[in-house]
Amino acid sequence: MTYVVTDACIRCKYMDCVEVCPVDCFYEGENMLVINPSECIDCGVCEPECPAEAILPDTESGLEQWLELNNTFSAQWPNVTRKADQTPADADEHKGEDGKYDKYFSPEPGAGD
Repeated sequence: MTYVVTDACIRCKYMDCVEVCPVDCFYEGENMLVINPSECIDCGVCEPECPAEAILPDTESGLEQWLELNNTFSAQWPNVTRKADQTPADADEHKGEDGKYDKYFSPEPGAGD
């Protein structure tokens, strides 16, 4: 088992999860984070830290596409080990919004550490 980041993170990117991860398995895209499934130790400490409720265990049904996306982009995006100084200004406006992947997903990397 591993945890995956879903599209609920897109345009929110609160990054509280990054602060608590004991193995630094988060990677930063332009407008979302992903977890490297090979590095995740399944501890689950990140899941309750996410205000957007974007992190789920891959054992839940229907998460196959998110597992693949996390695996793909964690190999391309830079590692991030600490929370950014500022959450995106419009993060709360996008929290809970449906269909964010199709509307906003960017394959571009974020800044990382």
